[in-house]
Amino acid sequence: MIEVTRKDGKESVENLVRRFNRRVQQSGLVLAVKQGQYFEKPISKRDRRLKAIVRNERKAIKLKKVKLGQR
Repeated sequence: MIEVTRKDGKESVENLVRRFNRRVQQSGLVLAVKQGQYFEKPISKRDRRLKAIVRNERKAIKLKKVKLGQR
């Protein structure tokens, strides 16, 4: 469970909510809940992961070419 306490007695509620939202986003809790919302077959999970790996490799190659000026 994510808990956020006031740093001092003068911290505003808006800052407190902002810090809480940031911690929730960084924890990946919302993403995990959304992914578990619908059943997904293990085969499609594997395909999705493989596609993500390929996508990241292509992105790395593209960035490398841009840095070298070979666009």
